Amino acid sequence: MGSNLGARSANLRTAIERLSVAGPIRAVSGFYETEPVELCDQPWFLNCVAALETGQSPGALLKALLAIEQEMGRLRMKDKGPRLIDIDIVLFGDRVVEEQGLKIPHPAMHQRRFVLEPLAEIAPEAFHPGLKKTAGELLTALPPGQTVRRLEPRA
Repeated sequence: MGSNLGARSANLRTAIERLSVAGPIRAVSGFYETEPVELCDQPWFLNCVAALETGQSPGALLKALLAIEQEMGRLRMKDKGPRLIDIDIVLFGDRVVEEQGLKIPHPAMHQRRFVLEPLAEIAPEAFHPGLKKTAGELLTALPPGQTVRRLEPRA
């Protein structure tokens, strides 16, 4: 999840609290300040990853996450643009999902340091079923670039 508008840290904390409606949260990474990618002319993000245990289907989980974003005031004004909160499903166990509006594993996760750094922190052995590599291996394989700084202590 990520935020680059308003009180970024509070936005992430609120989203983490609200995630519990979908099931117990098993782990949360530290918070990482990250430079924007693709659309670079916007404020830097604060990102983290949470491991959630859920009995919901991927589609039902996505609906719950979109509801959290909406309740928190997210407005979708510009693709990849600034946002109060963004919550993505990166992995769903070892499942591969391709549905309208939902692709799991997240199609760009293996290219994004802002996803892989916090994911490798809490689950370095999390397995990408399409690429057959762990989060730690994917992180190691990234080329240099994409500034990602872990904040100490958590923001």
